[in-house]
Amino acid sequence: MKITLTEFVTLDGVSQGPGSPTEDTSEGFTQGGWLVPYLDKLFVQRTSDWLALADGLLLGRRTYEAFARDWPQITDPNDPFTERMNSLPKYVVTNTRTESSWHPTTLLHGDPIHTVGKLKAHPGRELQIHGSARLGKALLSAGLVDTLRLVVAPTVTGSGRRLLDHPSAPVGLRLVHHEVTANGLLLLEYEHVGAAPVAEYEGVTALI
Repeated sequence: MKITLTEFVTLDGVSQGPGSPTEDTSEGFTQGGWLVPYLDKLFVQRTSDWLALADGLLLGRRTYEAFARDWPQITDPNDPFTERMNSLPKYVVTNTRTESSWHPTTLLHGDPIHTVGKLKAHPGRELQIHGSARLGKALLSAGLVDTLRLVVAPTVTGSGRRLLDHPSAPVGLRLVHHEVTANGLLLLEYEHVGAAPVAEYEGVTALI
């Protein structure tokens, strides 16, 4: 399976608490809910299209616990995400949980690079990471993420956990698709191309 990482981020790279002021207040974060004012039809359609490609969800423990608490409570039949989120197989990277409440769920114990690497070798379409920024960053640095999808909100929070703060290895990405919604969200899709390339600047004439 391909591993895809989908994250909502601010212009200053913060991925913490996009959905509400109380979603994630850890480490004293008070700026949650920054994505919500910019939601529109294109955002909903595109993120629904992305989710339709999933054959499973790959989650860290904290994100799993939040999702397991909230998604089963959504009963709106017109919500484009609920049925998929609740029915897809969930794989949780954790060394502390021993049982699950949101089925179907498989707990992955041990070294996440090893366990996710074995899971990636299974046949299928996409194994999608949603939220779980720490897990996503670690797998991206390890070269296990094939596709990175970012929804960038036109806002700066000035604080909060950043998605790509201090990655452990350089990562090269190639932009394969981009859109801008009416409310100013950037929808960016990258594919992983190995180590980040570097070069020597030799002047403008060398570039044309």
